[in-house]
Amino acid sequence: MKDRPKILRKFCLKGAQSSEGVIVVIDVFRAFTCAPLFFHFGAERVILEADPARALQLRKEIPGSVLVGEVNEVPIKGGDLGNSPVEILRKGEEFFRDKTVVHRTTAGVTGVNIVADRADLVILGSFVTARAIARYIMNQAPGVLTLLAMGTRGIEPSPEDEACADYIEHLISGRPYDHLSALEKIVFQQSAKKFIMGTKPYLPREDPIFCLQRDLFDFVIVAERKDGVIEARPRKV
Repeated sequence: MKDRPKILRKFCLKGAQSSEGVIVVIDVFRAFTCAPLFFHFGAERVILEADPARALQLRKEIPGSVLVGEVNEVPIKGGDLGNSPVEILRKGEEFFRDKTVVHRTTAGVTGVNIVADRADLVILGSFVTARAIARYIMNQAPGVLTLLAMGTRGIEPSPEDEACADYIEHLISGRPYDHLSALEKIVFQQSAKKFIMGTKPYLPREDPIFCLQRDLFDFVIVAERKDGVIEARPRKV
């Protein structure tokens, strides 16, 4: 059996500054639940851009591209979609097939942009790809693994990102994990309740349902800088 990595736990944008080794950037609500859907629906390329103005410019420069993103949860004016799994599912394959997606989010994508040039490898983390992530990491056998839970707007920890980190750590190290207990902590906190209340159209009630599903996809998504942008690419496990 390959040696298990040393696992570090980091939180939010501040924690991104000290992350190292192979870094799993976790954003359950909602960035890295959305990202696998792009590839599931046939997107050719996904660019992760932290700067909203630059994201809009890329949208204009790349023929046929679409901009999916938000600033503090509010959809980017001039973009195509907010950062919502429900919106992506409603658009479906016809909308995404063979296109470039420019993705901008306040927590997850910004975290990737911070760690991209420091990490040995960057993996986008969420519940929907968690088991594939764990298998991929064990196959890579890194010495150091950082689980970076980006939290709410990258500022304060959130229970869904911490629970996802707990789950990935469980799959790699065998540390106990109780998903029912995790769900109880998540759904009664503000990070989930702001969706459940249904008071803002860009925070659909249904988004947490998709975001909290485990192991829907059998691939991981890695991110690396290429030709002046950070690209996300799927890799089979």
